[in-house]
Amino acid sequence: MALTTEVDDAARETELEELGGSKAARKPYWLVRAISIVLILALWEVVGRQVSPLFMSYPSAIARAAVQLTASGELWGAFLSSMETLTLGFLLATIAGVLLGLLIGRYRYVDAATDWLVNALYSTPLVAITPLVVLWFGLGFSAKLFIVFILAIFPVLINTASGVRNVPSQLIDVGNAFAASEREIFAKVILPASLPYMMTGIRLGIGRAIIGMVVAEFFTAINGLGALIIKYGNQFETAAMFVPILCLMLMGVVYTAIAIRFEHWVAPWRHTEDE
Repeated sequence: MALTTEVDDAARETELEELGGSKAARKPYWLVRAISIVLILALWEVVGRQVSPLFMSYPSAIARAAVQLTASGELWGAFLSSMETLTLGFLLATIAGVLLGLLIGRYRYVDAATDWLVNALYSTPLVAITPLVVLWFGLGFSAKLFIVFILAIFPVLINTASGVRNVPSQLIDVGNAFAASEREIFAKVILPASLPYMMTGIRLGIGRAIIGMVVAEFFTAINGLGALIIKYGNQFETAAMFVPILCLMLMGVVYTAIAIRFEHWVAPWRHTEDE
């Protein structure tokens, strides 16, 4: 019994040392990232001051413009409008893309019936149909939502379908051997195995959704961050124009981070294996 206790204590100490080592190993990573951000901002500040303000701005001027836009409430209203469109459109595209991707990847007849349509729509420059969408839905929220949805759905759908097709057949055979139902095979075999592909599609869809939102706001030019870019671009206020552009960059970073955290939550075993 004493020997067992000593072994358990040693195992705990080893585990704590490994955890401490992994945390310590992460510190240089964040330090390097912080240093790179500071250096890039400093270089931008120096170079930006040497260029005409009509063509380029610099971080301190952009920060002053951001304070002014925030104080007036213009930036906050545009940000909330864009966030509403992006969040709802991306969530709908993710749900629809995952469900359709699972069906297309799993069932041959569904794949045969829809493969040509998916390939045709994905290869079509959907941005080009934005004027037609405006004719269908007008200049309001519905048009922007549709454009975000149609641009974001295909990366999710195609990657999910590829993940299902790449599930090892041996895993499905084992499920069938144990008399698992189709629902159980989906939940316990196909979904966990195709999750990496699915998350890759979601992360690619984030960028496409932001592009769709901005393009829609460029055409409508009524509200949102895209409308601010058009407004201050036409007025040649470069510093103010950079504020919504940086907000769009921040939205992409935040949504990607949320997707990564979601992957950690639904598939913790993948990251445990990587560590």
